[in-house]
Amino acid sequence: MHLAQLNIAKAKYSLEAPEIKEFVDNLEPINKLAESSNGFIWRLKDESDDATNIQVFDDPNMIVNMSVWDSIDTLQDFMFRTHHRDFLRRKKEWFHHIPEDSYVLWWIPIGHTPTVKEAVEKLTFLRENGDTPKAFSLKSNFSWAEYLESNA
Repeated sequence: MHLAQLNIAKAKYSLEAPEIKEFVDNLEPINKLAESSNGFIWRLKDESDDATNIQVFDDPNMIVNMSVWDSIDTLQDFMFRTHHRDFLRRKKEWFHHIPEDSYVLWWIPIGHTPTVKEAVEKLTFLRENGDTPKAFSLKSNFSWAEYLESNA
């Protein structure tokens, strides 16, 4: 099994605004860092090589990031033990606080590429049901074995 993740963020500014320029200018290097990280499998992107132009929600300032990793540990290593963490620490500068869950993790079969629709369904499920083996946050870290048991 592989681990899929979706996270969403509502930008305080248009992505062309000078107030968010530092974030936008670092998308490419951070995406390349992700792709070269241990355990990275896949990420959502369009012709521009990122996902900021992929509009999933009615609000054009709501951006998405979606990727697949070989484990929770490798995702956490990228998130918290690389230069990516520096941008996580500064997210309040560029993004509004979202009071409900803004990210979701779920297990997928090896070789499966998750769709945006599937990811939004998982986020909705998490928001409605809390952490379960079907859709969860880093607070729970359900293993793929727990996921398989819950679907047996």
